[in-house]
Order: sequence, then structure tokens, then C-alpha cells
Amino acid sequence: MTDERYSRLAAEHLPADLAQRWTALLRPCARLRRAAGSERTVAALGGNPELPAGLGWPEWPGHGPLSFIASVRCAALPRDGFAKQFPQDGTLLFFYFDGQADKDAFVSPFDSETWAGTQALYIPENTPVFMTEAPPQLEAFPRVDLAADMEQSAPDLGLPQSRKALLGDNRNWPPPRETPAELKPFLRAFKRLRGHIGHQIGGHAVPVQGPVEYEIAYAALDGIHSWGDQPHDHEAEGWVLLAQFDSDSDARMTWGDAGTLYWLIRPEDLAAHRFDQARLTVQC
Repeated sequence: MTDERYSRLAAEHLPADLAQRWTALLRPCARLRRAAGSERTVAALGGNPELPAGLGWPEWPGHGPLSFIASVRCAALPRDGFAKQFPQDGTLLFFYFDGQADKDAFVSPFDSETWAGTQALYIPENTPVFMTEAPPQLEAFPRVDLAADMEQSAPDLGLPQSRKALLGDNRNWPPPRETPAELKPFLRAFKRLRGHIGHQIGGHAVPVQGPVEYEIAYAALDGIHSWGDQPHDHEAEGWVLLAQFDSDSDARMTWGDAGTLYWLIRPEDLAAHRFDQARLTVQC
């Protein structure tokens, strides 16, 4: 992996001991962008999915069919440092109920009764599949082929592992005036570097507003712990990014106010290919 932007950031702006703790948190990820010319297609937004015979189009019972968001060819992903739990082959398909079939229904990570409005499906390699057109209630998104670049990804600074690495304990960030002087150049540089959300597979999520892991953790704990409580922090550390898909004008996808879809999963479920256990949250 040639991209080391977050390692360089830490080396330039942090004391050596903090830089070492911070860089230990970094993870490789596949950043997706529109494929140009003859570039290898790794994933695609929109279009029509290839589904196994007899599977049927995913639906949210009582509300209607889910829109097809993206497909990812696992074997085509760059593997340089990529999470070993991630499938080596096969295809991942992502579906989301975007309101086309029922404009009054929406998916919320905090309401388990709405979780049927999203699906991440894994199709094993060599499974016979057929191009499947969207149900009449849906208008399919235009297909956009995507290529991938391996990059470093860094955890959001609000996550417990970031606070432990940079503050030395599990306390919350102090007010700006009380932030340790040795951290201020790093925090400013991190904010400048962490600008573009984009499409991504694996690694740390790039949130629109605040850690997405906290949203999933809060829902997983049935909302019985406040944000920042120790059980909430522990649960948040137990989720990893599966995929994020930003709003995209080429695919005519707009999530809320130009927001982003995030699918997260526990590492043990990822390793066991239990993608039905993935959870989605949306940030705008």
C-alpha cells in the first residue's frame, strides 16, 4: 500500500509515543471511484443485480421492494493489507429501502422493526446467477462502474480507541481551550485531510457527522446506555465498516441531504459471512 497519509500526518504532528499509538489504529481500505477507460471494474453502483434463481428480489414486508444500491466483486478488490475476514471471492450486493415504494417508510438503526428495509447479500463464487430487473415500483439507478485504490483509513477522533491513543485514557475530548497544546497541530491537520466522504469498502468509516459506530452500538444495546458510557464505548469498538456509499450524481443517488449510507458488521460475523447481521445507518 503506497498511500500513507495518516502515518505521515502522525509523524509530522505528534510526539513519537502518541504517533506510535495512533498509527497502530490505522486500517487499509478500498476507496472506490468511477472507473476510467480500461481500468479494472471492482464494484458498481446501480444497474440491475445478478441474483441466484429462486432468491427473489429483497423486500421490506408491508412496504415494498428495496432499491439496488451496489455490487462488489470481492476477488477483484486489492488485497494489500486488506482485512483477512473479508471474502476472498464471490459478490456482495447491497439493497436499501429508499422510499420509492412507500414514501412514508424509512429505515432507522434505532428501530429494529425497520431493519428489514436494508440487506447485504453475499453470493458465493460459481453460484449460477441471472440479471434481474427491478420490480415495477422501482426506478433502477444508472449503472456506474467503479475502480479501487488502496488507502489508509483512520478512526474518527470521537471513538474510544482514538481518545485512548491521543489522550492516554478513556475520557472525552476537553473543550478546545483545554486541549493539550501538543495535539492541536495534529487535530487541525486531521480535519483538513479528512474532507471527502466517498465510496469505500472496509477500513474505518468516514462519517458525515460523528462516529457511525456509536449509532450502531446504541441500537445494538437497545438504547439503554448513554453515548460515551463504558458499555457503549465497548460495543462501538466491536463494529467495523463493511461498506459506505456516498451520494453520487453520476448514479443519481442522493441520500437525504447529500448524505451517505454506512453498512457495519461485527468482525466475527464478517469472518463467518453472516452478512444478514450487517446493520445500516445513514448520515446527512
